[in-house]
Amino acid sequence: MSTINSYPLALSSWGQEEIEAIHSVINKDHYTMAEKVSQFEKDFAKKFGSRYAVMVNSGSSANLLAIDALRYKKNEPLQVGDEVIVPSVSWATTYYPIYQCGLKLVFVDVNLHTLNLECVQLEEAISNKTKAIFVPNILGNPAELTFLRDFCKKHHLYLIEDNCESMGASLHNQFAGTFGICGTFSTFFSHHMSTMEGGMIVTDDEELYHILLCLRSHGWTRHLPVENKLCKKNEDDFYESFRFILPGYNVRPIEMMGAIGIEQLKKLDSFIQLRRLNAQHFCELFAEDERFTLQQENGESSWFGFSFILTEKVNYTRDQVIKKLKQAHIEVRPIVSGNFLENEVLNYLDYRVVGAHHHAETIHQQGFFIGNHHVDMRGHLDYLKNILR
Repeated sequence: MSTINSYPLALSSWGQEEIEAIHSVINKDHYTMAEKVSQFEKDFAKKFGSRYAVMVNSGSSANLLAIDALRYKKNEPLQVGDEVIVPSVSWATTYYPIYQCGLKLVFVDVNLHTLNLECVQLEEAISNKTKAIFVPNILGNPAELTFLRDFCKKHHLYLIEDNCESMGASLHNQFAGTFGICGTFSTFFSHHMSTMEGGMIVTDDEELYHILLCLRSHGWTRHLPVENKLCKKNEDDFYESFRFILPGYNVRPIEMMGAIGIEQLKKLDSFIQLRRLNAQHFCELFAEDERFTLQQENGESSWFGFSFILTEKVNYTRDQVIKKLKQAHIEVRPIVSGNFLENEVLNYLDYRVVGAHHHAETIHQQGFFIGNHHVDMRGHLDYLKNILR
């Protein structure tokens, strides 16, 4: 039996390189978004095979800009009242930008095994107002992204990926987050790599890239290239200092985030490799355990965490399991938000619900998840198994 006696939800992934990166910014005494952020964006785009990457202050802000930017495209922009299809299991800020941009949420159920959007409900979900699908890849696991890409092409919809939980995941040798017109990533503390807070949007669409640059910083033109898809810039930069062309935000990252990101990105492959090593051990420990439904990998997951859904084989409640885990100092959380339709915030949102959401409700009532990390957790998983016996 393992001598480990606790299992944390998250661990720091920083080493001396990140500390030195912070000091390099301090020594330069320039903290606002500058060369380090720009370099991190270039490195990130190259890593994931995208033409462009735009860093922001959080994954939630990345989601906001990804949705909002589509309202300003010259051709086929999203408009107030348009509908966006989403699954009923995801993080809150998958949904809020849709409402905040005057769009209507259309909820479909999820697959109980992959935890991702249930594609069989899509035909029923579409109306003449449907303009996009915003699909999260849940807990590191790619959704049916090739199917969704083909479906969106067939129905002339935008596909946007919320890949904040799934950095490094792939499907058919293509990174999750790169299948749609844009994809979002998070670099929050507990995620696959960390810049304290932070987020990223990737896209191959040049016009969208310029819109994102503009929206990120107040809607001004200052950070746009001279040749851009939005406006004709004045040759005198004095006139471009405070020229506003879109109703933007201030969601810029600080320079230290970019410096840290450069170093963390170098380590990402090793982080993912260890997460997958842990996942292999996890699956070996629990694959034959009829008490739990485990998440079924689609493509190559980057294994954000490990989920459990209690089956009818158990004669105890989820609350009893969670109490047992807490007593053993094993940190535990709901599977993302559970069924988001159960939240009171729905009173403020414009939405409609397609079909029954039995799987989302099962996840809500019977599901929980524990962390996975960038270090060897096999001893911790053995400890978990012993507690759950």
